[in-house]
Amino acid sequence: MHRRRRTALLFTAAIAAAAPLLTACGNDAHPGAAAVVGDQRITVAQLENRVDEVRDAQRAAVPDDTQYQQVLARTGSLTRDTLHGMVLDRVLHRAARDAGVTVSRKEVQELRAGLEEQAGGPEQLETAWLQQYGVAPDRLDDNLRLQLEAQKLAESLGTDTSRPEFWQALAKASDRLDIDLNPRYGDWDVQKSSRVDTKTPWVREITAAQTQQTA
Repeated sequence: MHRRRRTALLFTAAIAAAAPLLTACGNDAHPGAAAVVGDQRITVAQLENRVDEVRDAQRAAVPDDTQYQQVLARTGSLTRDTLHGMVLDRVLHRAARDAGVTVSRKEVQELRAGLEEQAGGPEQLETAWLQQYGVAPDRLDDNLRLQLEAQKLAESLGTDTSRPEFWQALAKASDRLDIDLNPRYGDWDVQKSSRVDTKTPWVREITAAQTQQTA
């Protein structure tokens, strides 16, 4: 179990490191979509709902206005990072499915119980995941399932989540899924299984902080 916890944290950190990297105005081929992953659409509304979940949780955790503005400043790329995670979740699930990897609810519960013990309790774990990885409390179990899929996929490949062999498996899944991001949010690098920014100077993301300032 201790090895699984470490691997889960490593993969979450890897996502966080890759994420600060999305493309421009609407995608005419897929109106209303933030991304198309295989035959699944991630709509702009779904993405915005996920971001709102995180912002609501951040606001509840930091009621002081000045401190909350600091949180907004530190997480200005939240929308892009969130979409990166939503796409990578589907890529990883495809790679795990192709490798015959499954994760049970019991495994998720066991991992969560262990992490809660390490963190000092359920609320402390939720706060840590929110602050470090931008995961809303209601999405914690989903994220832990992602960590377990990553760990079990790596084990099935005889490697770990930091090794090229693991990311090559994700690259193959990315290629099969033919991922298409709305240019507003960047592009998807198949080989790195990561979103990357495209240099489009006339496009900029409207952050929550900017919206509040103009309200």
